[in-house]
Amino acid sequence: MWKAAGVKVLHKSATMRHALKAQEAGVDIIEIVGYEGSIAGGQPGDEVGAWVLLAKATSTLRVPVVAAGASGTGRQLAAALAMGAQGVTMATRFLCTVEAPIDMKIKECMARPEVDERQTTIVLGTLSNATRVFKNGVAEEIRRIERQGDVDFSQVMPLASGGRTKKMWQETGDTQDAMWSCSQSLGVISDIPTCKELLRRMVAEAEERLNHGAKCIINSKL
Repeated sequence: MWKAAGVKVLHKSATMRHALKAQEAGVDIIEIVGYEGSIAGGQPGDEVGAWVLLAKATSTLRVPVVAAGASGTGRQLAAALAMGAQGVTMATRFLCTVEAPIDMKIKECMARPEVDERQTTIVLGTLSNATRVFKNGVAEEIRRIERQGDVDFSQVMPLASGGRTKKMWQETGDTQDAMWSCSQSLGVISDIPTCKELLRRMVAEAEERLNHGAKCIINSKL
């Protein structure tokens, strides 16, 4: 139905097996996301980072590939392009922009120096729905419940509910009182720019890095 309507279909995949099935199904673009990202739905054994997944995807898949998972800088954009991707997608980085429609206290938390790439954790893995989230008391309590074994979602639902997270985003701004998804790109966030400032900065840095990389090529005829 989408194809008949002229819609381009992008499928987000955290594994090569899912990417290959999506390609077989006829999607137009595949967004490949590494374990660093805030992807949900992972299973044990799927803990593979973007550095490996992207290299494999761009050398294996026939459709265009977009890189995802903790992107937030021009250096990462340049690396993705150099590896054969068409670009990057970002989620966590855009949360920490002027325009993002969330409480300013959340953005200020994300931009603090002590909130780095180590401030995330994985929850819901025992339910085959592994999700990377901000490391706080709520996430740690979910992990404690999961360690007890034989867990069903009803046991963690009050902690993981979307309503609780929505209240944080829109009302309280209390980053310690909800389970909220974010990637390890927290480690490369240090300010709250406008989207225009962020993208211009990323493009300039990517161009600088790609030009630098081109200078590393040695003319074999010399």
